[in-house]
Amino acid sequence: MQKQQFGNEWFWRLVRGRRSVRRYRSDPISRSLLAKLLTAAIWAPSAHNRQPWRFCVVSTEPAKHNLSARMGARWRADLTADGVDPALIERRLRISHQRISGAPALVVASVSLEEMDDYPDRRRQEAEWLMAVQSTALACQNLLLAAHQYGLAACWMCAPLFVPDLVRDALALPDTWHPQALITLGYAAEEKQRERLPLAERVIWR
Repeated sequence: MQKQQFGNEWFWRLVRGRRSVRRYRSDPISRSLLAKLLTAAIWAPSAHNRQPWRFCVVSTEPAKHNLSARMGARWRADLTADGVDPALIERRLRISHQRISGAPALVVASVSLEEMDDYPDRRRQEAEWLMAVQSTALACQNLLLAAHQYGLAACWMCAPLFVPDLVRDALALPDTWHPQALITLGYAAEEKQRERLPLAERVIWR
């Protein structure tokens, strides 16, 4: 019973202790530790067990800065076209650049349909795509929890969804990879405390 209680406490500390952290110390992350996080990721469940996730680890300064600069340029163009105040645009871009370039490592998560089923009709093909996306999201959650378990901080960013072709080109990814998310990783340089809305506001029982 004591062993079970300890296991339960550990589980809830892990799940409830994870936070989205955006500022990191400059300490590098070893490749062996990154490999552990990715190993946790690929043990997630997936549709048909096809494991459609693909990951690109970005840790060199030129690659991080190139990716951030190119994504920032596209975002600047989009916000300008939206009529956003130029000063606000530049502020947002500075914050985004710091988050990406200031992280010791990035993991870009992508989806590949290479092993997924292929259907002649749009309805089923869209469902197959969504299953692959959901599978990749599950893998990313495993990675985020593993990062927290190993003393790292992380933040999930969905920016690649807006510029998948640009991210693929900047990182020289295969054409079959469809970027979905960017996870920043590092040792925390800030503390975050957030709560969740009450369960009753998000759950219906039938």
